[in-house]
Amino acid sequence: MARVRRGPVLREGGHFIRVENFTEGGRGVIRAELPGVDPNKDIELSVHDDQLTIKGERREEEHDTQHSEFHYGAFARSVRLPRGTDPSAVTATYRDGILEVSFPTTTASAEPTPIPVQRPEG
Repeated sequence: MARVRRGPVLREGGHFIRVENFTEGGRGVIRAELPGVDPNKDIELSVHDDQLTIKGERREEEHDTQHSEFHYGAFARSVRLPRGTDPSAVTATYRDGILEVSFPTTTASAEPTPIPVQRPEG
């Protein structure tokens, strides 16, 4: 039987946050599956030391039920951003249960840059 390999996930208290990371139109994009949350109340994003942290909570509604496979409670996931990412240039949108975070990609020169050595006069 073939083994299925899945993307990176974090399991914390029974919660999975699946993410995908790609580049599109000169910007890096991180998409996270976060269905059933209110982005204005339940999601907190922060950038510190080139690390994006997604924190949140899925709140339980009151129901008279005897069985539920829905997961409620706090969740968190951190994803490394390119070195030197400007936190003020990071944007986020939420639509149809998907959080999309976008940031400018930094491009370093592939060619070495020569640095002249100066010789003191004397």
